[in-house]
Parts: sequence; C-alpha cells; structure tokens
Amino acid sequence: MENIPTYDALPPVEGMPAGCAWGVFDKPGEPKDVYGTLNHLTPAVVAAAGAEVRDGVSISLNWPLTALNHIPMPGRRKTVHQVRTLAELGMTKGAGLDDELEFNTQASSQWDSFVHWAHQATGASYNGFRATVDNVGASTDAPTVDKWHARGGVVARGVLVDFARWAEANGKDYHPFDAYRITVEEVEQVAAAQGVEFRPGDVLLVRTGVTEVWEAPSQQDMAKVMRGTISGLHGAVETVRWLWDRRFAAVVCDNNAVEAIPPVKEDGSVAVMEEMVIHPHCLGLLGMPLGELWDLRKLSEHCAKTGRYSFLLTSAPLNAAGLVGSPPNALAIF
Repeated sequence: MENIPTYDALPPVEGMPAGCAWGVFDKPGEPKDVYGTLNHLTPAVVAAAGAEVRDGVSISLNWPLTALNHIPMPGRRKTVHQVRTLAELGMTKGAGLDDELEFNTQASSQWDSFVHWAHQATGASYNGFRATVDNVGASTDAPTVDKWHARGGVVARGVLVDFARWAEANGKDYHPFDAYRITVEEVEQVAAAQGVEFRPGDVLLVRTGVTEVWEAPSQQDMAKVMRGTISGLHGAVETVRWLWDRRFAAVVCDNNAVEAIPPVKEDGSVAVMEEMVIHPHCLGLLGMPLGELWDLRKLSEHCAKTGRYSFLLTSAPLNAAGLVGSPPNALAIF
C-alpha cells in the first residue's frame, strides 16, 4: 500500500497519544476500517506470497486446545472436550458420534482481535471503537476477528525469526521463562543470520521456545513460572515503531503475550500488566493483530533443516459474530 505514514509521521488523533493509526486505513464513503494492518495484504502481496510454495510441504502451527489444561490459569477455564453418541442426543438410533467443545479462546494458539486489549488510559479500541460485552457481537463497526472472513481470512508471506535456536547456537544466557527481552536489534540480527529480508505485508513469527517448556515443565521451570516471568519481545515504543515501519501485517509468538512479562517502564523498573506496551499500542492504537501461543517447534525444525525461513502462511479463524479471539487454524506451506 502506498502513502502509509511512518510511525513518527502518523497524524495526531484528538485525545490519543502519538503513534495512533486511527483513520489511516479508512476509505471515503465507507464504514470505519476494522482490519488495521491486514490492509497490507493486497492482491499483489498475497500473489507474491504464493510463490513461497515450492516443495509441497505444509506444517500446522496450532497447539492442541488442551495444551495448557495441566497448568493452572486463574480466570480462564480449562478446555473441555466431550464426545457424544447421536443416540444419547436423541437424533437417531444409528451409530454415530458428535463433539462438544467448551474453551477459552486465549487458552491455546490464538489471534487477539483489536478489542481484546484496549488503550488503557482511554478504554478505546482500534479506530475509536468502545467495546462492551454487549456490543462486540451486535456492532458492524466492532473490529473483531470474525470480520476477517469478509476479506478471505489471512493469507500472507510468513517469516520465522527463530530467536530460541539462535540464542542457543550463540551461547546466549537465555531461558523462555526468564523474562528475556528480545530487542529489535536482536530480531534484525537473527533475520540476517537466517538470510531473511522482510517485505511489506509479512507476518512476523518469533520463536521464543515458551510453548515447548509449557508442554513438560521441570521443577526448575515451574519455579520460574511462579515468578511470573516469560520471555518475549521487548515491550517498548521502539519495538512498536519498528513493527509499524516494517509494515508487518501481523505479529505472532509462541509465548503468552508477545512481549516479555512482566512489562517494564521506560526507566527499566518493573511495571504491572496494565502497563504493557505492545498490546495497547499494536491492538488498540495501530490495529496490528497479535498471535500468541502458536506451535512453532516443527516449523523451526523444518526451517533449520532446509535453510528456508519464509513460507506461505494461511489462517482461517472461527466465524462467530463478535469474536474477541480465535484459534488461528494456521498452516505454513513450503
């Protein structure tokens, strides 16, 4: 897309801080934009992404819905999967089965919609929408995940930045649960080492190794978990600026919040969760989708084996009015 301002040149929005992209993707005579940076996925960008498919290999990026059932997650229900016979449901006497699922959309691999986390000081979501439990499903202006179906889901060039593998190879003092803050400079370093060049419309995937530890945490790992420390991107405006100026369509990690937890203030002191930076800036101010807890292990192995770190990424989230989040149903295709 042409004429997209840089982060520092984003026009001011009354009552909002600098770095607010409300209105940038709006079109005259049409309803307010609900897609944010997914607008970078033009037909030309998608067609170019299709050229990544050369080997006929597809890799699922979806962690099991039950992956965290063994870990206490206060406030979020564990996934419940029931198999029912058609007979007990009173549908037929014939042999057959149905499924019933009950789960929180944040419990495993997920997309966060723009209403998942608001700009905390104002309570506003992307493009000024003020989300409530009552209006997200009823409003045509709600920037929720289900709206993505109108533009065909997400089809893009995905690029893996395998930070966990790079850190191990380079002797970094790194653990997925040590609140390591991955800087923009390190992301660029890893990409250069992998031979990757970013393009406008890419979906950036950063592997931290968090989901792999969650699957079978040791006692030492659980001790780190109890501290509430998780590694991820450095939650700072400089990171947000870089993500916007690179024109990524979305950002995905295999951790819980994309950014490192706990967040930190500008002076380096520990902040509270309400002071996260990437969530309110990307979701609320810029309209940049965030993906969390994606399963990147097999993708990492394939990329390391082949030396190819870019691929066609497809994602078809659930389609229910007002979805705040959704499993991504994502594939990497080589």
